[in-house]
Amino acid sequence: MTQTDENSNTVQKSAWLALAIISSLALVTMYGETMVLPAIPDFIKDFQISYNVSSWILSSYLIAGAVMTPIAGKLSDIYGKKKVLLVVMIVYCTGILGGGFADSFGTMILARIAQGVGISMFPIAFGIVRDIFPMQKLAIAQGIFTSTFFGGSVVGLVVGARIISSFGWHATFFSVFPIAILLAAVMAKLITVPKIQNNNSKHYLDVKGAIILSATIILFLTGVSYLQEINTGNYNSVFYFISAAVLVVIFSMEEKKAKHPLVDLVILKDKIFLSTNVIVMIVGVSTFMVYQTIPILIQSPKPLGFGGDAITTANVQLPFMIVSLVVSAASGFIVSKVGNFRLTAIGTIVCTIGFFTLLLFHGTELEIASALGVLSVGLSFAFVGGFNIILVSSPQKAEGIALGMAVLLMLVGQSLGPSVAGMFQQMYGQSIPGIPGEFPSAQSYIQIFTTAGILALVSVTLVVLLRKKIKPMTEYTSH
Repeated sequence: MTQTDENSNTVQKSAWLALAIISSLALVTMYGETMVLPAIPDFIKDFQISYNVSSWILSSYLIAGAVMTPIAGKLSDIYGKKKVLLVVMIVYCTGILGGGFADSFGTMILARIAQGVGISMFPIAFGIVRDIFPMQKLAIAQGIFTSTFFGGSVVGLVVGARIISSFGWHATFFSVFPIAILLAAVMAKLITVPKIQNNNSKHYLDVKGAIILSATIILFLTGVSYLQEINTGNYNSVFYFISAAVLVVIFSMEEKKAKHPLVDLVILKDKIFLSTNVIVMIVGVSTFMVYQTIPILIQSPKPLGFGGDAITTANVQLPFMIVSLVVSAASGFIVSKVGNFRLTAIGTIVCTIGFFTLLLFHGTELEIASALGVLSVGLSFAFVGGFNIILVSSPQKAEGIALGMAVLLMLVGQSLGPSVAGMFQQMYGQSIPGIPGEFPSAQSYIQIFTTAGILALVSVTLVVLLRKKIKPMTEYTSH
């Protein structure tokens, strides 16, 4: 039962209050994630780490989220959405506090893993919204909730950069902690989630699959980190890649046996589902390549960078977040006009244009900000259209499983982005007379933007192939 009046579809005030609280959680969480971006150069300096190692600050967060999202979803079915959401929030708050006190790279990574667990709150929060709102009002509620993702990103860039500039990056974590704790307490007190009857007497968690998947991703990303050392005779990356490949085989065998697998291989074999997920993964890789690259480009000393600070970085990236906010808010209307497939196709084409624009024109802050604005349109269109295709092309009884797998695969893709960018930044390092250390050269940025552009072209090719397989109803149905 949803929180509505008995004889109408009018939503009770308690449902809107719950939506406001849950949306505030999303806003604060995205603020906590985005505020980290302008601080990446500071992490490299303070922890004395290389550029490829610095990619783990983003990747560890995403890997934890990828693995914990399906597990937390299953636990919420067993123990209740509100209870599990509160536990996730406690873990997240612990990670935020740990990040504020981190005095070493290892401590920061542990804190980031705990923060990454917080990603698993989003599917649970979506479930709560679905439980408390009637179907007639659900699209409005989901639109409000989703818009807070990018709203939090905008706040994180603007406020976070100024906190970093004035008080240092430790203070950004401390600024989030009390707000997150307060929201968790308010949620515990004021939100009531209706109990949903679950007829399953047994519940299964694919813990073994989660462990194998985590190890596979970590080994693969470690291999990427060592890839640039092959020229020096260090073949560690080959060992890591082979080990990751072996674990992929083991993971596939394990998932075939699991009663409730993390990745349902039967669903994954569907050509529409697989192709669309690869498109979404490519978009995720490209997005986080940019997240890793731009702060370092802006804050590196001249002539290899712009010699800017955290505020300059935020100003350059702000158009990306603002356009994403506007496009996400209007996505429902846009889908109804052009359809899911066309929206995805337009998104991948605009992404390709954006990345090659960034490749050709990144000599000034204005050029970069303008290219990022174009990119944000393409990325937003591709994400919205891709996820809708996944939903409407999946059997209704498997819709939840399909969406959970799509989120997992998207996060896996996003975790690759920082590692690829960090590899190029480390591979093409250059020193500046009078300044200690090495910084990414112009060649590193050419390689990063070229790679992202090629990936975008691959996604366009996949969309063309997808058009031949897609059902007519997927083209016009929106979710």
